Amino acid sequence: MQTSPAHAAHHDRHEIETLEDFDAAVAARGGLAGHRVQGVDLTDRTRELLTTDTAGAVFLGCPMRHEAEAKVRADGALVFPPVPDLPFDPYRGRLYTADELFASLERGYERTPDALSYAWFRQTRADGDIFASMLRAVHDDSVSDALDELLRGARVVGVMGGHAMARGTREYAGAARLGRELSRIGFTVATGGGPGAMEAANLGAYAAPYEDDMLDEACALLGKVPSFTPSITDWARCAFEVRARWPRGNHSIGIPTWFYGHEPPNPFAAHIAKYFANATREDGLLARCNAGVVFLPGAAGTVQEIFDNATPNYYESRGEPTPMVLVDRAHWTERLPAWPLLQALALERSMESRIALVDRIEEAPEALKRLRG
Repeated sequence: MQTSPAHAAHHDRHEIETLEDFDAAVAARGGLAGHRVQGVDLTDRTRELLTTDTAGAVFLGCPMRHEAEAKVRADGALVFPPVPDLPFDPYRGRLYTADELFASLERGYERTPDALSYAWFRQTRADGDIFASMLRAVHDDSVSDALDELLRGARVVGVMGGHAMARGTREYAGAARLGRELSRIGFTVATGGGPGAMEAANLGAYAAPYEDDMLDEACALLGKVPSFTPSITDWARCAFEVRARWPRGNHSIGIPTWFYGHEPPNPFAAHIAKYFANATREDGLLARCNAGVVFLPGAAGTVQEIFDNATPNYYESRGEPTPMVLVDRAHWTERLPAWPLLQALALERSMESRIALVDRIEEAPEALKRLRG
């Protein structure tokens, strides 16, 4: 079974993101001078804060008692206090989990942190509140930092595709088998984190440790609720039922956005990097797919992702071009003819040997292997 990408140690950068990190830093060094403490509840660490050097430290959204806060400020530390009444933590040090985003699902999706954060986003975006836009930027930067730490050293393959792909279909099952195969051969699967083809690929990665018939059974169970419309609650509950039946799934990444908040994140991604800014999310998703990207049939969003990925490959702005595999010849040459344009862009450039078009989804892993040399 593939393990989760290691959460890299960050003591070299003096980042503290858990109480365990905090206690270890105090015990090992006897001081917090110069450290960055991110989203850690320190209300029960008053004695340590009162007796420890915190000069030059930065505390980002760390609850602490008044006397502790006064002391660390007197040391010369910067304190960015928690922001009250937010449905999210802008200073978070870790990626989201599905359990966290879907907390309170038993009372209906609209009561979950995911739905409440989307509602806050819509309201503050309409208001044009500069403080809210700052909080969104801080949140998204924190998420990017956590994502980089998680994926350090991982071989990441992206699977892109439309949200409209329904559970219970042949296409959904094929996307799930692709995610399973990529995970089994050692890649970390990353998707846009939403429904449809994205959920299918994350489900496939989740199913990697189990016998093959598990995925068939899971797809059949999910097919009872084919779409997140009309009820996100029913759609999500069905996914959590599958997870409860097979609780030891493999890890994969979902990178969704509240910009498209009407599309919920899928519960099969173990780590969810959810953003407010879709441009940051799109660029970050593709930039982190260092082992290539598979593009399943999709519409405008998937077409955008193809050329968002093609541009740095064309200019080699991120270094050597990474593999791009488009799946379904008819779709990408007739319905939405992105492939001829991609070929024309790649002609006589380094990326020419890193693009491929295949008919069937089962051909994608071998194509990736071939393009990687």
